[in-house]
Amino acid sequence: MGPWSKHLRTTAILLALVALLVACLPGSDQQAGDGDQGAGGGDEDTGDATAGTGGTEEGVDDGTEDGTEDGTEDQAGGDGGTLVVWDQWARGVEGDVVDQLNAEFSDEHGVTVQRETKTLDDLNATIGLAMGQPDGPDVAQVNQGRADMGALVEAGLLMDLSAAAEERGWTERFSENLLNRNMFSEDGAQFGTGNLYGIAPQAEVVGWYYNKATFDELGLEVPTTFDELAALLGQIAEAGETPITFGNLDAWPAIHTYGTVEHVFVDTGYLNDFIFNLGDAGFDRPENVEAAEIVQTWVDEGYFTENFEGIGYDDSWAQFAAGEGALMLTGSWISGELDQDGYGFFLTPGEAAGDVVPQIGGQGVPLAVRADTEMGEAAVDYLDWMVSERAAQLWAEAGGLPSGEPPEGAVADQTLLADVVDGWQTTLESDQVGHYLDWATPTFYDTLTAELQLLLSGSVEPQAFVDTLEQDYQASSG
Repeated sequence: MGPWSKHLRTTAILLALVALLVACLPGSDQQAGDGDQGAGGGDEDTGDATAGTGGTEEGVDDGTEDGTEDGTEDQAGGDGGTLVVWDQWARGVEGDVVDQLNAEFSDEHGVTVQRETKTLDDLNATIGLAMGQPDGPDVAQVNQGRADMGALVEAGLLMDLSAAAEERGWTERFSENLLNRNMFSEDGAQFGTGNLYGIAPQAEVVGWYYNKATFDELGLEVPTTFDELAALLGQIAEAGETPITFGNLDAWPAIHTYGTVEHVFVDTGYLNDFIFNLGDAGFDRPENVEAAEIVQTWVDEGYFTENFEGIGYDDSWAQFAAGEGALMLTGSWISGELDQDGYGFFLTPGEAAGDVVPQIGGQGVPLAVRADTEMGEAAVDYLDWMVSERAAQLWAEAGGLPSGEPPEGAVADQTLLADVVDGWQTTLESDQVGHYLDWATPTFYDTLTAELQLLLSGSVEPQAFVDTLEQDYQASSG
C-alpha cells in the first residue's frame, strides 16, 4: 500500500451504499447511477458499460492534493469526450510520469483527461461514495483487498475487465499470481478468483533500502541471512546510528514491518490460503507469534527512529532521503525519490544463505473503471496505455518499478533502481510474491493497525496480539 496505506475503510463503503439507497427513495432529486447492477452493467463481458452519465466531476467531494488550486489538471484532447481519473500519485516524480502519460494518451486518442490527484487517505475515504454517483470518476485507483475493492465489487460499482484482459493481452503480460490480487467473484464474496476488476501500472516489493555512505563508514555488508540482518541492526545501534528509519503515525507502515518479519517464517502456500480464505488457514500460528516477538525486541533494542509513533510516513522517508538512518524498510514506490547512486536495496534474507523467502508485494494500487461510465471504451484504452511498454519506460526512467518489464536500456546499471528491479525479478522468478496482511478480512486493517500499535508500545504480549487477530479472521471466515 501500496503506501501504500491504501486502505478504504468500511465506513466509506457503508456511506456509499446509504447514498445509493437514499437516491432511490421517492422524492429524491439525486439519481443513483445504476449502482445496483452487476459490474460493467449490461455489457460487462465486452468491457463497455452503457448505463449512467459519467465524464464530469461536479458534486463529488474533492479532498484533493495537486499543484492546481482546485486539485484538477486537464490534459486536453480532441472531441473524444472527457475522462475523469482519480489517482494518488502525489509525489513529484510519480506525478510527472502520470502527467506525461496523460498528455500522450490525449494526443493519441483525442480524449481530454481530467486528472484529480488525492492523498491516499482522501482517495480511500471518498472513492466508495464517488463510484456510486453518475458524476463520479470514470477511472480511479482502488486498493486491493476485501475492505476496498471487494466492497465495491459487492456493491456493483466496478466494471468487469476480464474480457478486456484477454483482448488486450494483460493475461499474457502478467502472471496469474499477480492478476488474482485484483480478482473477485461477481458478488465480491471470494477474493483471488473470478472476474478481474483492476490493473496496475506499477509493481511493488517491500524491502530494505540502505545508505551506502553509512555502510561504508561502518564497514557493513548486505546481509545474506536473517540472523545476519539481526546482527547488522545491532552493529548499527552500537555505532550510535539509527538502524531503521521509521515513522508510524499513519499506522500502516507497521503492517509492512511486521509482515516482512512474518514472511520469513511462513511460505506462499500459507499466505495465499490465509489472504484468499482457502482451507483452514488461520492467524494463530507459532510463526506469527515469533514474528511479533522479534518486532517487539527491535523496539526494545532501540532499532527504530526515536519517537516513531509521532512521525508520519512521508516525513520518515524524507528524513531517510536526507541521510538520517542506515536502513529503511519500505516499498519500491519511493525508489524514484532517493539518490540513485547513494542508496541501495536488498530483499529480506531467509534463514539460510541463498534462500528466497516470500516478499511483501505484487501489483501496485490498480486502476479500476466505474461500472456505469459512458466512457467505457476510452477507460479501457486508458488502462491499457498505463500498462504499456511506453509507460514502463517512463516509470523506469524516473526511478520507479513498472508492473511490466522495463525496455532494454531503461534501467541504468549500478543504480538503486537496478537493485530494486533485480529484487523484484528474483521474487517473481522464485514465485515468492507475498501479501499485504491487511487484505485478509474487511476489518483486518483496523484490527491489525490497532494491535500493532499496542505491540510496538509493549502494551500487549505477542500471543495476545496474535489471539486478537485470529478472532477477527475467524469472525469473518465464520
